[in-house]
Amino acid sequence: MILVTGANGNLGKATRAALHARGETALGGSRTPSEGIRLLDFDTPATLDLSGVTTLVLVSAGYAEDDVVIRRHSAALDAAVRAGVGHVVYTSLTTAGDHLGFALAHRATEGLLRASGLPWTILRNGLYAELFGALLAPAGDIGVDSPFGDGALAAVARDDLAEAAAVVAADPAAHRDRVYDLVGTPITAAQVAAELGAPHRTLDLAEYRRRLLEAPGLLPFQPPMLASIASAVRHGFLAATAPDLAELLGREPLDPLPIAAAAAK
Repeated sequence: MILVTGANGNLGKATRAALHARGETALGGSRTPSEGIRLLDFDTPATLDLSGVTTLVLVSAGYAEDDVVIRRHSAALDAAVRAGVGHVVYTSLTTAGDHLGFALAHRATEGLLRASGLPWTILRNGLYAELFGALLAPAGDIGVDSPFGDGALAAVARDDLAEAAAVVAADPAAHRDRVYDLVGTPITAAQVAAELGAPHRTLDLAEYRRRLLEAPGLLPFQPPMLASIASAVRHGFLAATAPDLAELLGREPLDPLPIAAAAAK
């Protein structure tokens, strides 16, 4: 049995859908269970019952401080060991993302997974095209603001990452002890703005950080996380490409530009 954690999140939902499209049965796990989704609350280890699971797709439980994320992942892996799970597929962060403010939790989890004794596959996911578009700010008649300058991001469609996870989860033995760098095609903020028929204006990083700190609803860890993305893209650290995604999919990845533009509207 395949089980996908974070089943109510965007990547978890898409991964289950991709598995079902391949004719695979895949349960979900979430702190809010429903039909086909069992209770799995990483903050309550007693709920982490993975009995009967042969392949666990561990979707990163981010959106928290590093110590919380690592504790959650450690609890999930401990539960996988207790239940005798046959293979763990972990959705990590692209290799180029070592410069990002949220990389530590991913690399720590990779270390925990390697040390667990469980068969594993690590999917080092690039940043979503959807996220890149969402981080562009409408600026009225001026067009679109962003802190990305002329820097490019090898952005990837979330659905492509979900399909890649499904490919691996459907035949995990073929991907044992493999690390895949799943990045897409480099695009710039100016290209996204042009797709929208608008000019692009670059914000300096200090102004962007000020806006983040003043934005309502952001959690304390999020402004530095987002600022690190801006700086890494702007200075060319996230533009590198790799063949792994196309090889897993058996086709060229989706064009991230219209996906980013749709998210920016």
